[in-house]
Amino acid sequence: MLILRRITQICLSFVVFAACLFANEGEKVYQTKCASCHEAYIPMTKLMENFVEKENKLLKLKAPTLNQLSYRLKQQIGDPKGDEEIHRMEVSAFISAYLNNPDKQKTVCLRDVIQYFDTMPSMKGQISEEELESVSEYIYDFDKKVVTEKGVKHELFDTALQEAQKTNKIIVIKVMTEHCRYCKKMDREVLVDDQVVKALQKDFVVVQVDITKSSLPLGLTAELTPTFFFIDKNKKVLQKVVGSWNVEDFLEILKETNHLKGTK
Repeated sequence: MLILRRITQICLSFVVFAACLFANEGEKVYQTKCASCHEAYIPMTKLMENFVEKENKLLKLKAPTLNQLSYRLKQQIGDPKGDEEIHRMEVSAFISAYLNNPDKQKTVCLRDVIQYFDTMPSMKGQISEEELESVSEYIYDFDKKVVTEKGVKHELFDTALQEAQKTNKIIVIKVMTEHCRYCKKMDREVLVDDQVVKALQKDFVVVQVDITKSSLPLGLTAELTPTFFFIDKNKKVLQKVVGSWNVEDFLEILKETNHLKGTK
């Protein structure tokens, strides 16, 4: 039994190592063959301003950013709610076909975005199958990587409660599901914004709960996602906020909740 467990641990370690190595190779391919046109990350609020209000005159981008492509590919190609490995293969196959035979009619980008770009030149013969596979994996995981690296750290509820009792911070319970469109919108547009992250780090402790996998603490219930519960150090609900918000509105919600802490 111990030998089997050890073998399992070794296999898992190898899988993790191989995944990290593959990701590093994908990033190298991106840097050498894609980065001259496709910038990696620009906040969604800035991108929306650039395309919707400024007609690409603000950023003067040559092509969609990696965070735009990562999200749109996973939403438009295959079944994003199906088996992840199959979905990865579907996205990889699309990227491979598109890079070899670019066609703006087959783009996954929004019309308001793609209208500002020329059709990219074919990369046929300039990128190997191995490079296509590794860069496809890198693009697939990129938007999740951005949310993880730029967003706030999530704590377990018990840990968050201990910190709240020590620091008088407010607990934010973010209720979500894996395939919730508006949860993802909050994650990639709002909860990675510098102002929002600073406000949360200063006065709040964030707990994330996927209600398809775990029950909510304190007997709380939520019918819609995303839902945000704001809890004080005494486990009292200060406020329940339902829905997806823009940066300005969510900052105002945080400000209002901070005020409630002193009144309830």
